[in-house]
Amino acid sequence: MTDLSLKEMQESGRLKIEWARNYMPVLNQIRADFEKEKPLAGHKIAMALHVEAKTAVLVETLAAGGAIVAITGCNPLSTQDDVAAALNTSENITCFAKYDCTNEEYYDAIDKVLDIDPDITIDDGADLIFKIHKERRDLIPKIIGGCEETTTGIHRLVGMEKDGALEMAVLAVNDAKTKFLFDNRYGTGQSAWDGIMRTTNLLVAGKTVVVGGYGWCGRGVAMRADGLGAEVVVTEIDPVRALEARMDGYRVMPMEQAAEIGDLFVTTTGNRDILTENHFKKMKSGAILANAGHFNVEIDLEVLKKMATSEKTVRKNIKEYVVGGKKINVLADGRLVNLAAGDGHPAEVMDMSFANQALGVKYIAENKLSNGVHKVPEEIDSYVAMLKLKSMGIVIDTLTEKQRNYMDDWEEGT
Repeated sequence: MTDLSLKEMQESGRLKIEWARNYMPVLNQIRADFEKEKPLAGHKIAMALHVEAKTAVLVETLAAGGAIVAITGCNPLSTQDDVAAALNTSENITCFAKYDCTNEEYYDAIDKVLDIDPDITIDDGADLIFKIHKERRDLIPKIIGGCEETTTGIHRLVGMEKDGALEMAVLAVNDAKTKFLFDNRYGTGQSAWDGIMRTTNLLVAGKTVVVGGYGWCGRGVAMRADGLGAEVVVTEIDPVRALEARMDGYRVMPMEQAAEIGDLFVTTTGNRDILTENHFKKMKSGAILANAGHFNVEIDLEVLKKMATSEKTVRKNIKEYVVGGKKINVLADGRLVNLAAGDGHPAEVMDMSFANQALGVKYIAENKLSNGVHKVPEEIDSYVAMLKLKSMGIVIDTLTEKQRNYMDDWEEGT
């Protein structure tokens, strides 16, 4: 991107945004409604999300609803600079994100976003909310609520709530059915493998793929690996999920054991230290490590670097570490492989995820919520699903009055 002029970058980003918009009919319908109703007029929205084409469609939808929007990235390697440049040509939108920023630049951009004095936030990983609570507490009285996009962020916010430290209302957008059942499973499942395959240019069939974690993201990654012809091994700490993985046809074992047989490892837990020193020692030469969890803490890169006698970049987004004479390859510096080494989730699933975000922001603007983590109302979830079905030309059955009475009346069942 650095070889392009600003105008060329803006044009490139605009083409990407319009391509994504063509496959996001639900968000397009919401935008049309927002343009007429202006439900966000007078509101300022601070956002920290992956700045790429689908996100841009959401940002422009919020601006169409009357909001002033400032956005930055939520991961140093997930911003697409041409999309960021295109967003900065849109009315009432300012983008501070850039690709491959330093930690200092990353948090400086978060501060710049918060400098607009927002009353609503949208997070992917809760970095905005943490910054507000730790360093920008003067903003808390004005903020009426926020939305959180991802599993990791929800875990952090629930922890804050339990400790009595969460001083604002947050909608758990990640936990909407039309988000996690599709975005986490089908989105991560497809986009993680897209990032891995375009980066390595290697065959998946015939390899042993180890998936760390069997939540919805892990299920998606395992399902796609299986479809590509891999032998899939799942590691888990939850006995129910481990049992599900086995019933779904995958081998289940501890990571200590899986480390010895895996050709390709994908972590999806949202937790830290999934692959550590003991695992690195047991891996075969040529093992490939990728992370599909939000933060780059699932693979212990600090320990790996200390163990390595040498390290070098062998291909774009692949770093080779030599440990005890064995080569261990890490993709995208252990960051989100689907975004750091790919284009992120397909537009069709982000259509639903970002529809929940847009309608969630509208809900926050129209309702006074208490501090804490709140569920997305079922009406929003159902509305998003129905809009999606309609866009696909699908009609479903409805209950008759007799059927409704049968389901509601306990005497009917006897």
